Amino acid sequence: MTIAFELLLILALILCAVSALTSRRLLVAVVIYMAYSLIMTVIWALLQSPDLAITEAAVGAGVTGILFLTTLKKIHALKGTKDE
Repeated sequence: MTIAFELLLILALILCAVSALTSRRLLVAVVIYMAYSLIMTVIWALLQSPDLAITEAAVGAGVTGILFLTTLKKIHALKGTKDE
């Protein structure tokens, strides 16, 4: 069962990587990148490396995702944003 779960995580990781590269919408690419980072967090936890898992979750999905979303809003790449 563990090997099947690990293979599922690896396949999901590859799918996220390819999807983020081929996505035409920037917002979708950022969300897929955040999902990629969360999957990596689970993989680091399974490899018994909790310090890397916490760092990946905080930096990869947290701070970097917020910075990407803020940048998309600043360059008006998101629909519905107004000029301040």
